[in-house]
Amino acid sequence: MYVIVGLGNPTKQYQKTRHNVGFDAIDMIGKAYDIDIDMKKHKAMIGKGMIEGHKVILAKPQTYMNLSGESVRELIDFYKVDVSDEFIVLYDDISLDPGQIRIRKKGSAGGHNGIKNIIAHLGTQEFPRVKIGIGEKPRGYDLADYVLGHFSNKDRESVDQGIVRSIKAVREIITVDIESAMNLYNKKEV
Repeated sequence: MYVIVGLGNPTKQYQKTRHNVGFDAIDMIGKAYDIDIDMKKHKAMIGKGMIEGHKVILAKPQTYMNLSGESVRELIDFYKVDVSDEFIVLYDDISLDPGQIRIRKKGSAGGHNGIKNIIAHLGTQEFPRVKIGIGEKPRGYDLADYVLGHFSNKDRESVDQGIVRSIKAVREIITVDIESAMNLYNKKEV
């Protein structure tokens, strides 16, 4: 079984913002594999289903970004998955161009407060993640205002393409392994 978590903030005001691409990715995975994300459990909205013959839990923590670890800890404990190879987190990354993705087996939070909180709650940095680029913050912008803002139409289109690639990467991680996914999807798309 895999627990696949997308990071974001609950409530309508944050829908389709840069910081919510993790939620957008989980919604697209749900649509692609006919998994309804409609149960409230473990401080998250979750859905249970199958991806290519593998049981999965799709989750969108409802704790707000900075407390994502609370929900993740509950999910990991309840479903008794190994965080190093049965857990995947998808989230936004300002160091990547809009729509670029980067897969990592482990790593620091890199300034991302949701990941920082997950690391604090799990006590490890060693868990797979798929980062979805949202573009660098323009000079003079406040970081919080930027990540909580909306995309231009052009960037939204690029990010949606990146989310589609992230879904393919998740499928590759589950059906083959993370190394294969990294080899296939850590290339810069032009």
